[in-house]
Amino acid sequence: MKKLPIGISDFKKLIEGNYIYVDKTKYIYDLVNNGGYIFLSRPRRFGKSLLLSTIEYLYESQKELFKGLYIEDKWDWNEKYPVIRVDFGEIQTLNKHLLEEQIYSVILRYSEKYDYEIKENLSVYINWKLLIEHISEKTKKQVVILVDEYDKPILDLIDKEEVYEIREMLKAFYSVLKALDRYIRFVLVTGVSKFAKVSLFSGLNQLKDISLDKKYGNICGYTQDELEYYFKEYLKDVNLEEVKEWYNGYNFLGSKVYNPFDVLLYLDKKEIRNYWYETGRTEFLFKIIKQKNFD
Repeated sequence: MKKLPIGISDFKKLIEGNYIYVDKTKYIYDLVNNGGYIFLSRPRRFGKSLLLSTIEYLYESQKELFKGLYIEDKWDWNEKYPVIRVDFGEIQTLNKHLLEEQIYSVILRYSEKYDYEIKENLSVYINWKLLIEHISEKTKKQVVILVDEYDKPILDLIDKEEVYEIREMLKAFYSVLKALDRYIRFVLVTGVSKFAKVSLFSGLNQLKDISLDKKYGNICGYTQDELEYYFKEYLKDVNLEEVKEWYNGYNFLGSKVYNPFDVLLYLDKKEIRNYWYETGRTEFLFKIIKQKNFD
């Protein structure tokens, strides 16, 4: 009996650890084949990090992890691409210096991996640009760039004056990508909000928003069929109608989907509770309501 993947967002750990994986590679295959520069917004704890992790291992051509999945016999496993993964959720962004340090740490990590010599006399953004060019030229492949929680640095400071500096820094970070089309194969940026698309990504105007694209409505979360197929061993003596009433309320223009975090904790504890709201609610909304003095 496979284990419930509670809190597991690394695809390799999930597969090798004998956890249940709800196969989303059909959507991923379509996405990367028709992709380019993609933006996806979903609520917290909805499987965005696992999605990015799956794409990372796919482009790294780790075929053994995809055995038995939809994409196994459709992907060209002879092609391997360099992947840069940026996770803005890794630290609490309290000021612009911490954000710059975080961006610098990404550059440092991949400069060590691909023998890029950081130019100390140049800005972090120029080094970001030169790093991508270097990796592409060194590997003779275009680079895949995956950004998780793009909006967390802004949301952490949404009610502070520093948010304007942070926004300009991130704008410069993303603007670098626009001029590097020949070096980039695929970009996926994820977050919980869409409010910053016009300003933050103004330098990256080729970004395609699939947040409410019917074709990808089920790329995160569990549909009813997926729940009943993949978790059938955990659904014995479970009142499915009650579970549906509590957790099946999300719709991104595909099918109705369950929040994975809610469902997994319910299946583990067999106790109906609002698990997502207790730990994953979107705090920035409460900050804005307080700041604007809404009744």
